[in-house]
Amino acid sequence: MIDPNQFQVNDAWIAFQLNDGPIHTEADGDFNCLALLDVASCFILSMSNVPITQTEPSNAEVQQMLKDSYSHKRQLPKTLYIPSDQPADNLTFEAELKKVNVVRIPEDQLLLCIGDARESFKEYFLGGGSRWN
Repeated sequence: MIDPNQFQVNDAWIAFQLNDGPIHTEADGDFNCLALLDVASCFILSMSNVPITQTEPSNAEVQQMLKDSYSHKRQLPKTLYIPSDQPADNLTFEAELKKVNVVRIPEDQLLLCIGDARESFKEYFLGGGSRWN
């Protein structure tokens, strides 16, 4: 289990899907929300809305997420954790290009870090449900 107390700020980030199921919108269709979170602080560094017709963010979207995340402390992490069942070829490629060690790990090993973020996202953005109008 990954524990935030084992890390310093910017040692490691986690890339994960914030929502449990697709978010439905009238105007833009269905999408998932991918986030980058700093492990030590559990601060969400950046997010990207990915249409469900895409399995993962494009290279351009990934580059923007990394750029936005970098801007907080002007550095990248040593390690990026990604749930092993989450499609992330583009993110893995871009992170490794920037010399970030990418570790695929079962999602249940990340829940201590990402659980509160998911619950807050569900409550704030979805009102506990799964439909935006």
